[in-house]
Amino acid sequence: MNDHVAEISILSPVELEAHLFDLADLLHACVHAGANINFVLPFSQDQAMDFWRQKVVAPARAGTRVVWVARTSGDIVGSVQLDTDTPPNQPHRAEVTKLLVHPDFRRRGIARRLMADLERHAAGLGRSLITLDTRTGDKAEPLYVSLRYTVVGTIPDFCRDPFEDRLHPTTIMYKLL
Repeated sequence: MNDHVAEISILSPVELEAHLFDLADLLHACVHAGANINFVLPFSQDQAMDFWRQKVVAPARAGTRVVWVARTSGDIVGSVQLDTDTPPNQPHRAEVTKLLVHPDFRRRGIARRLMADLERHAAGLGRSLITLDTRTGDKAEPLYVSLRYTVVGTIPDFCRDPFEDRLHPTTIMYKLL
């Protein structure tokens, strides 16, 4: 992967399916680098591919999941998703899921740019409340705070550590757009 400025774009469902291998590689690399994003080791390429096929493609086709990617010299180095599949009494809300930046491309503003595009898009859809959760103390938590997300609280023993049999709390956050 080359070291050029990342281009941010939304993937259509057709593009999403065309880039499943690249997205699986990104997810696999992030999990193996310690990202606590619902997976534990051992975590295979096949499991990463299954996640994208089973959990992302169908909602994207249905129009309830928007997927952004960050590309550097054509390579996918980051991704984030906006889940708009909310109950009928919450049409103003959406959820951020799976903010991923390849370990070799972190600390370059890619996550911040992905989130900015996601927030603009959400506002354009009339979604004025964005929610997310992150493992308490994770590297992403200060990023979200710097983006003006408000901490609601923590839930103890919410998620398992990707490397060892240990539970961690998660922090629930929101932002009014």
